[in-house]
Amino acid sequence: MSASTDKFDICVVGLGPAGRALAHRATVAGLRVAAVDPRPDRLWPPTFSCWIDELPEWLPHNVIASRIPAPVVWSTSELRIERPYCVLSKPLLRDALALDDARVFAQRAARVEAHEVELADGTVIGATVVVDSRGMPGPGDRRTASAHGIFVAAETAEPMVRDGEGLLLDWRPENGAGPDEPPSFLYAVPLGDGTVIFEETSLGLRGGMPQHELRKRALNRLAAHGIELTGEEPTEAAHYPLDTAPPAKGVGRVVPFGSRGGMMHPCTGYSVADSFALADTAVGAIQRGEDAIAALWPWQARLTYWMRMRGLWGLGRLTTEQSVAMFDSFFSASPRGQRALLSAHDDYTVLGSVLFNTVAHTWPFRWRYDLVGWTNRNRWVDYPFAPAVPADSRK
Repeated sequence: MSASTDKFDICVVGLGPAGRALAHRATVAGLRVAAVDPRPDRLWPPTFSCWIDELPEWLPHNVIASRIPAPVVWSTSELRIERPYCVLSKPLLRDALALDDARVFAQRAARVEAHEVELADGTVIGATVVVDSRGMPGPGDRRTASAHGIFVAAETAEPMVRDGEGLLLDWRPENGAGPDEPPSFLYAVPLGDGTVIFEETSLGLRGGMPQHELRKRALNRLAAHGIELTGEEPTEAAHYPLDTAPPAKGVGRVVPFGSRGGMMHPCTGYSVADSFALADTAVGAIQRGEDAIAALWPWQARLTYWMRMRGLWGLGRLTTEQSVAMFDSFFSASPRGQRALLSAHDDYTVLGSVLFNTVAHTWPFRWRYDLVGWTNRNRWVDYPFAPAVPADSRK
């Protein structure tokens, strides 16, 4: 017979950064909080980064492990983005999102419904609102973000990235990929712990790019700058869908939150800062007995998401040369315009203008048809990547 618990105001299932932030802010607001995760105190595997101005005021700035005052974008030339960027400290972030006033269940959720969560041992948790912030399923053939990161000692990385510097998007032709191969770029930032992550990244391909292909390209870039590795450097892999839509409105439903709830940015793959910023919006709606999904996703935010999805579809069918031209055009937009695409949750009017102008100013003219999907709509679908080479031949 299943054991039952006292009823809670909110039960958060999944304690990644988004779920933990929501549960933490709910306890600060005085709600009775249950939190469910098989390993609630684990350090999350991915590296988390964001623009500093995206962080909510309630989050202490000591969670910032590395600050980059003006990250660099390389397209046809070097461009410094005068907007401070940061890498977050996972241990300090976890500590800042304390759950001392929540009841934490270190178990797997076997059943998640609108007002009940059943755990693997049969315990049933009752809650006025249930929030699902568990991780994303595998992408299959959906539009995908794929990345392979290599953690390199800071002194070894200096020919490309020094302390306080960072490469947000590096499109220089140094990864060994030809013009008739799917594009990828390099992301490289210091982590504040004596290492720099070099992460070759692909955005928008259906099914994503294989890890071995991304690693080969990353190593080619490092070699182009005289950086030699031992082969023992730690690595990080990412492979997740970019097209999880906002959930339908309705009181009495499970509330998806974080990347599961449509907060994964379709064009960048970022979700953590947006989830932090929206935690209080969800908590406030729950306190008032209102529809949390409606509060999180007003029509302005849904329209913004819809437009970003058009950007994702365009990004996923471009060649490298076209991608470079598109980013050249985009980064000529005003600071507000750049924010409208990269981070603002609901600035739909400016976003519409930025997307239009990006297409209008991308040159040559015929490439604009690829951006909007009138030509080459299925470019790169089922692209035959070369097979992986034996492990002992890679460094």
